Amino acid sequence: MNKARHTVLLLLLMSCSFGAYAAEVDLNAKWPAYWIACPGAAPTGYGVYHFRKSFNLPQQPATFFINVSADNRYRLFVNGVPVSEGPARGDLMHWYYEPVDIAGYLKQGENTISAVVWNMGEYRPLAQISNRTGLIIQSTAVEDSVVNTNQTWKVMQNPAYTPAISYNYSVGASDSVNAAEYPWGWEQIGYDDGSWSAATLLERGMPYGSGTSYSWVLTPQDIPQMEATRLRMSRVRKAEGITVSAGWPAKSGKLLIPARRKIALLIDQDFLTTGYPELWVSGGKDARIKLSYAETLFKNNKKGNRNEVNGYELIKAPADYFIADGGKQRLFRPLWFRTWRYIQLEIETGKDPLQIEDLYGMFSAYPFRENASFESDDKSLDTIWKTGWRTARLCAHETYFDCPYYEQLQYIGDTRIQALISLYVDGDDRLMRKAIRMFNWSRTYEGITNSRYPVCQMQFIPPFSLFWINMIHDHWMLRGDTALIKECMPGVKLVLNWFEGKLDQQTGMLGALPHWNFVDWARPWRWDNERPLGGVPPGGMSGGSSILTLQFAYTLKDVVSLLSLMNEKALALHYSKLYTTLLAAVKKNCWDDNKKLFADDIRHTSFSQHANIMAILSDALPANDQKLLFNKIVGDSSLIQTTLYYRFYLFRALKKIGLANEYLDMLQPWKDMLALGLTTFAEKPEPTRSDCHAWSASPNYDLLSLVCGIEPAVPGFKSVRIAPHLGHLEYVKAKMPHPAGDISMSLSASDSELTGEVELPAGLDGVFVYKGKIQKLNPGKNGIKYE
Repeated sequence: MNKARHTVLLLLLMSCSFGAYAAEVDLNAKWPAYWIACPGAAPTGYGVYHFRKSFNLPQQPATFFINVSADNRYRLFVNGVPVSEGPARGDLMHWYYEPVDIAGYLKQGENTISAVVWNMGEYRPLAQISNRTGLIIQSTAVEDSVVNTNQTWKVMQNPAYTPAISYNYSVGASDSVNAAEYPWGWEQIGYDDGSWSAATLLERGMPYGSGTSYSWVLTPQDIPQMEATRLRMSRVRKAEGITVSAGWPAKSGKLLIPARRKIALLIDQDFLTTGYPELWVSGGKDARIKLSYAETLFKNNKKGNRNEVNGYELIKAPADYFIADGGKQRLFRPLWFRTWRYIQLEIETGKDPLQIEDLYGMFSAYPFRENASFESDDKSLDTIWKTGWRTARLCAHETYFDCPYYEQLQYIGDTRIQALISLYVDGDDRLMRKAIRMFNWSRTYEGITNSRYPVCQMQFIPPFSLFWINMIHDHWMLRGDTALIKECMPGVKLVLNWFEGKLDQQTGMLGALPHWNFVDWARPWRWDNERPLGGVPPGGMSGGSSILTLQFAYTLKDVVSLLSLMNEKALALHYSKLYTTLLAAVKKNCWDDNKKLFADDIRHTSFSQHANIMAILSDALPANDQKLLFNKIVGDSSLIQTTLYYRFYLFRALKKIGLANEYLDMLQPWKDMLALGLTTFAEKPEPTRSDCHAWSASPNYDLLSLVCGIEPAVPGFKSVRIAPHLGHLEYVKAKMPHPAGDISMSLSASDSELTGEVELPAGLDGVFVYKGKIQKLNPGKNGIKYE
């Protein structure tokens, strides 16, 4: 009996050790684990560090959860296999850690957990906030504390790395690696780390509320790990110094570069992408390798057709460098992802030949899925859809990006559009929620948000703070999360206070505004290196801007709804009255009765589409007059024209005044980009800097919300309103994800009738609106017939 009881107790103890009944660490209290660092290393300087811990297990566990973070970045290995990377970018008050179950990578006996941690120091990206270099790992179960970071961990600084400085400082330095100094096999079991140092202890891990002071406030990750999918490179477009076999590198294969040879290969992916190029080489001691990355090529310092290579070259392209050590199966992979359509591979061998074993990419981006679809009889829309979705995907990683090649910064103006695309095409709102929160955290003592966040260099675009409030309203309409509104409402009020405090008592409009009051990259609103004037309309600095005042009014419409939801009736009434006052002031000061247009400022120095778009969206004119105003907006070429970004708001005005059937005829700028060989949509019409800019992917949202007409009928998308505007289309078939399931439709149209079917998921009802007639929609299949 005693022996049996002993056996049961032993089994229970073993179960605890491997996760079944494990006592859990309170991750909301101060962690037992320490932040650790490399002794003697500059705490905030450039450096790449390797950490290791070996330990034994009596058997492979069923679960083994750990929580990992680092400053700046880490890549984690278990027994030589990469299992996690991060941390997702945040700020020091919200420093993310990733929970990872490593049980499947562990085994009975000896195991090794290891991490490469790097800090770009003064060369770090603008989006990278930092305190000092460090690593922390904390087990979830008390019994698994053998992996906790402490002085039993070993560390070494990798001397192989030096920063390769690029002209594009925003995304940080590239890598220069001398393979002869690299500790090959450092992540594997059995590697001799006897010469490595014991890690230095910094401080215990501290979540919010657990300490008297903080270096990093540890916060659980709220988004998934980035996608990692192998992506073969397509073809060699130019080859100098060597003949390349047909099909390489689209198909894996070896490429031998003879001794004392210089070669250059221009590799075309055929479309823009983001990821980690992985180059495997053997031999070739002292061979010098350079990989340069480009969105496009240049001829006479200008972009042309993106498919053309003859007479074109890479200009100011970021590059990585690798010096081979002669060993076998050496892998070069950059520390941070790269963006490319074209890769130029240049190699100069010494006395030994170098063999390329393989070259491919590991695609990396937020793991969005194309859960929506759009098909029609106009095949040009298929290409626009495909290109727009690629644009949106490349501009979404651990945060949304304005562009993946140049800045990799999460700007509010871009993010509002990106988030809508995400919810309509994928349905996942986690990155949108993170963005809304991060902009809330970015506010300064003034009250307004940073224009972009996270960032280590402040920038303020006051109109973007207003669009942040619109984002909150967008999320409420699509997901109904009142807790998120409540969380952000104090920040919303501070933004409103800032703008209200800038009103000019004489005009009743916004007066002089500090900072960069960017509206659009309209060509007449040129950049000025001395003042924050690029993209800023008249009155944007001095005061009296109709565009900015009307945007304030446009946002107040959403504010009144949000305040009413929060039962703040008095404040809602206050802003409702202010809204009316703003419209009256703009009408008095900026309406030109001869032109029947709103001027851009109180001095009537110019007229733009932008001011009159905002006049429609804010209801500065009676509804009956808005259609006439819109026709003047699109019919008067003398007006300052919107670029790709602000056409998003042009199309909102188009829909508002009942002319959405004209939308498809207004997509020429996107077709122009496709004609130039772009595989993503650019920042603005030619000449453009960025070939991939998320705000230009707006057609993916419009094709579903405007052409198919799918939108929430009530907050939270608890009911749907479908009002299609098919324009010249004779047929459309579409699907859109909804929290309850997919909304799908198949419609055929002619001059005299509309027929088809709409299917709603269980629990969702709605209405179908067409030519003034309303049909109730029920869960399941609904026949549609209008004659």
